[in-house]
This record gives sequence, structure tokens and C-alpha cells, in this order.
Amino acid sequence: MAKTASLRPRPSLAAGPMASLAGLLREWLPRQRWFAGKDRPVTDLGLLSMTELFPGCLHLLVHTGPSGLPAPSGATPAGDCYQLLLGVRRHVSPRLGRALIGRAEEGPLAGLTVYDALQDPRSAQLLLERLRQPGAAGPLRFEADPSVHVPAGLVPRVLEAEQSNSSLVYGDEFILKVFRRVQPGINPDLEVPGALAGQGCGRVPAPVAWFRTTHPQQATLGVLQPFLPDASDGWALALQALAAGDEFTVQARELGRATAEVHLALAAAFPSGAHDESVRTAAAMTERLDAAAHCVPALRPYVPRLRTAFGALVACDPGPPAQRIHGDLHLGQVLRAGRDWFVIDFEGEPSRPLAERRSTQSPVRDIAGMLRSFDYAARQRRPWRPEWARRCREAYCAGYAERAGWDPRKKHGLLRAYETDRAVYEVLYEARHRPDWLPVPMAAIERLAVRGG
Repeated sequence: MAKTASLRPRPSLAAGPMASLAGLLREWLPRQRWFAGKDRPVTDLGLLSMTELFPGCLHLLVHTGPSGLPAPSGATPAGDCYQLLLGVRRHVSPRLGRALIGRAEEGPLAGLTVYDALQDPRSAQLLLERLRQPGAAGPLRFEADPSVHVPAGLVPRVLEAEQSNSSLVYGDEFILKVFRRVQPGINPDLEVPGALAGQGCGRVPAPVAWFRTTHPQQATLGVLQPFLPDASDGWALALQALAAGDEFTVQARELGRATAEVHLALAAAFPSGAHDESVRTAAAMTERLDAAAHCVPALRPYVPRLRTAFGALVACDPGPPAQRIHGDLHLGQVLRAGRDWFVIDFEGEPSRPLAERRSTQSPVRDIAGMLRSFDYAARQRRPWRPEWARRCREAYCAGYAERAGWDPRKKHGLLRAYETDRAVYEVLYEARHRPDWLPVPMAAIERLAVRGG
């Protein structure tokens, strides 16, 4: 039987830890890749919960956002909620230099050094032990699939490529994704792979263990899954093919089949009975277009014609029924191990509300995301190879049609609308974060607006 432990913060720490941490976190948070508020100062920082996970490691949920009226009792304040695991020591090893947050000068932690505990191998190993022995730590709940054995003593390492979350790989056997920006409710990256495992879908690594919180609201905090050490992501493979002057059509066709298999399993795992939402979908797409055009002047000349793509959505063939989908599918979200494709990261777009990410949507949205990804890959080298992207798109759709029983290419109006919506999202993202990349989605905007696809 699993041991259950209940830990509470030490009284000395519970007496006002933010007096020690607030100043340090206001400077440290905006420098993190996963922090969503880089374009505004951290003006309001509050503590939602704190648990001493084990000696020298504090688990915190903090909220950032505009100051205002206090939230009702038990409710999460307005703004963003972030999960932090902080190490606290008097003396810190030089090898943790990159993890340093700072030295507390006042409050209950005065004189102690604070650092990101996920980058500390000792803390990372103790976190895995928590997952290996399910139980409770204050409001935290550690749970696991009893049929899977996770060995002790696996050596941890931090994945540097992670953006919106933090991931730890243990002994090249398991990977733990720690969600940084937390929203109330079950995270799709736990919910969906678990449901697909129940359907016997082998395209998605199943959850092995996970942890969540019950305070201030129920929320998923992290998921442990099998790691595929010999796998390469689709983005890297596509760029390798381009660099070698090779085609990618065979892989793209197989990827289309894999996508269709995941969609079919999702439809079986989450029966929706969804109705036609084309009017509401078109309105939401138009609203996103107008908002993006307000922020990116280069988009404005194309707005009238792009609106017609969304308006046509109401009149065109509605296509397959709405269902649960991936929500943010592209070449970076798929792995190829041997001859097989695997789909990962079902979290969806982290910036969107959790309820929206868990809602039923057209599977064409996922298809459009992958088609846009082929276009992005083709533009990574000069001269741009539009024919390479076109052949990949054709092969992917053909593979999807073989398995799904319907061909995305025959849903032209539907596909154009979703691809346009994706390109609009890309324009806004690139304008804000990578202005040098803006010509990539703008070329798609011109194609979709002028030639209609």
C-alpha cells in the first residue's frame, strides 16, 4: 500500500514568506522563458499556497496580475498563476549558478540563498521519489499508475528546449513535464493521453504518474510519461531533409496517417455529440483577425479578403463533426522513433483558457496547424522551396485521408478558414516575439487572401 505523508510549511516560514521572496521573484520571473507577462512589470505578486515539499525545497503557487479587489474566499485572484519549486540553502554549490534567484535579505528566509530547485539534481531526484510513492503533501496529491514500475535512483537532467513549461528527463526512461502557468481544472496533457491509452492508441505515451493541487482550486501540476530516447522531433527531421536536398513526402504521408489514428481514438474516447458551431467559430476567427490587425499594421490591407474566408465557413460543407483534438499540432509536437510517429504535448496553446483547450473543435484545425508547419520548415533555408512544402502538404493530406476516410483537400473552404486563422495567430506571435520571422506567415496571408489557398 502506498505511503501517505502530510507535510505543512514550518511555522517560521508560514509567517510571511513573501517578505523574503517578493523582491527576488519580481526580478526573476520576467526573465524566464515560460513567464507570459514579459511585456509588463510584475506589479502584483501574491502567494496562493506554499508547501515544504522536503527539507530545503518549497513548492509555491503564486499569482501575478493587476492590483485590485481581493478575490472571493477560495477563488484564484485575477491574473496568472505560476508554479515554482524553490530551493533554499545557506550555501549553494557553484554548479547551481544558473539556477540562482538571489539571496533573501529580510523576512523568515533572511540570509538564505534561493534558487530554482528543478535545476538541482538532488531536488529533482526527491521529486521523482514523491511520484514513485503516491501520497499527499499539504494540498499536493501525488498519484501513479500502479501497473508501471518506476525505478529508484534515475539520474535527472533538465531539457533546455522547453518553452512554456519545464521538463526533466530521468535516466532516459521517463520525462516529467512541470506546468509553470497553472489554470484550474485537469490539464489536457494528463487527461488526453490517459484516455487514449484506454483506447489502446499506441501513438501517444501514456501517463505513468502525476501530481496536482487541491488548493486554492483543483489543478494539474505535472505529468510523468515514458521518454523516447532515440526519437527525433518532426521539425528537426524536416530540416535535415531540406539541408540534404531530400524529399519528406514518405514521412509526411505516414504522419498524416498517425494524425488520423489519433483523431479517431480521440473521437472514441470523448464522445461529444457536438452540433454545428460554424457561425460561432467564424465569429471568433474574425474577432482574432481584427485584434491582430490592430496590433500588426502589415496585416491590415488583407483584412477584407481574409474575412471572406471566415464568412465562407458558414456556407461551406461543415466537414467532420467537432471533437476533442490536439489543439496545437505542428512538426515540433510529433516524434519519430524507428518507423513510427508519436504525438506529444496535448496541452494545447497555453495562452488560451483551459476550458477552450478542452472544448470540442474541428479536427481540421489540427490539420491546418501541420500544413502551416511544413511551410515554416521550407522557409528555413534559402532559396525557399515552396514546392517541397506543397508536396509535403499533399502527402500529409493523402495519408490522413487513407486512415480517416475523408480527404481534407476536398474540404477547401473549411481548410482555408482554419489555415487562415492559424496564419493570423502566427503573424501576431512573430510580430511580438520574433519580428525577423514575420515574413513567413505574411507570405501565407498573401497567398490565402489573394489566391484563396
